[in-house]
Amino acid sequence: MKIGDKVRFLSETGGGVVAGFQAKNIVLVEDEDGFQIPTPVDEVVVVETDDYNIAKVHTVTGGKKAEATAVQQKNGAKEVDDDPADKPITFRAPAKERKGGDALAAYLAFVPVDVHDMTKTRFELYFVNDSNYYIRFTMMVAEGASWTLYDQGEVEPNTQLFLKEFGRENLNQMERFCVQMMAYKVAKSFMLKPAVDVQLRIDPVKFYKLHTFVDNDFFEMPALIYTIIENDQIPQPLVIDAKKLKQQMYADASVSNLNDQTTKRPNDQTLVRRYEPSQSKSKPMPQRKHDDVVVVDLHANELLDSTAGMQAADILKFQLETFRKKLEEYKNRKGQKIVFIHGKGEGVLRQAILQELRYRYKSYTYQDASFQEYGYGATQITIR
Repeated sequence: MKIGDKVRFLSETGGGVVAGFQAKNIVLVEDEDGFQIPTPVDEVVVVETDDYNIAKVHTVTGGKKAEATAVQQKNGAKEVDDDPADKPITFRAPAKERKGGDALAAYLAFVPVDVHDMTKTRFELYFVNDSNYYIRFTMMVAEGASWTLYDQGEVEPNTQLFLKEFGRENLNQMERFCVQMMAYKVAKSFMLKPAVDVQLRIDPVKFYKLHTFVDNDFFEMPALIYTIIENDQIPQPLVIDAKKLKQQMYADASVSNLNDQTTKRPNDQTLVRRYEPSQSKSKPMPQRKHDDVVVVDLHANELLDSTAGMQAADILKFQLETFRKKLEEYKNRKGQKIVFIHGKGEGVLRQAILQELRYRYKSYTYQDASFQEYGYGATQITIR
């Protein structure tokens, strides 16, 4: 099927001329009035006549060219039942693969319908499959503690699948997505990929800023792209799983920390010292003021005289207690800015702080602190 072909609709009366393709599986059919109708490719058939109620379809049967005539007369004549051997064979063309496409990459793309009028435009949501795998997906949106099915389907390799069009009035119901997906290939062997389960937090504010819609490899116009998986790797989750966080904290009790907690007996036997609260004395809370901004360093070596005998979970708990005490101290000083230096590291402390801000201190505003003044790994909070 190509631009200029005459086509007939299979599920309804009428047809037109192929004017273009909106996506790999969507064809634009222009009718006699000049309207372009988006239609799935498998819902149209190429014909040789302008009478769209009588179609002559060319198919391949048994490796030889044959003609199957489907007759649906305007006067209500019955459809001709040809020999079953002459009926067309349903055929699914093998997916086209590209070099480097065996690493999973999938995205949600929000595309403005009218990029020149961002104050009024509606948006189109696409599922982008940038890999050589078929992807079967399920999308859900959060409603409090429960979830509602938003969409589901299959995306062919290296394809953008249109899901829905929506306006800004729907953004408040779309703040938190969960995407679950499985990847596979059809009619050929493939490397097994693990199932994906990712939660994404959609920021409604970004839909009001033109610079958040950027040029990309998938669409001719700027789009807001959220990564589900890229190069077989799931990005840092935007919604923290408390159980996974706890597992990660205990896993971070590294060998070096273990070495700090041990001493050698004269006979070279290793003695492991158990942590007792009295063994680790906290320092005065480190803070300084700069231009009315309170700066608090949450690094363990700044808060504690020694971390000997402490597990990673113990250190994190003490850091969060320090964080809460400082916010409690300044809670009545509206507009006060406090910078917490947490470091870059693995991001566990930063994620725990963001979790506190989202659920315990919802009224406070926060942002990344100035890199020039505090380097990477600092968050500025404003008391509200």
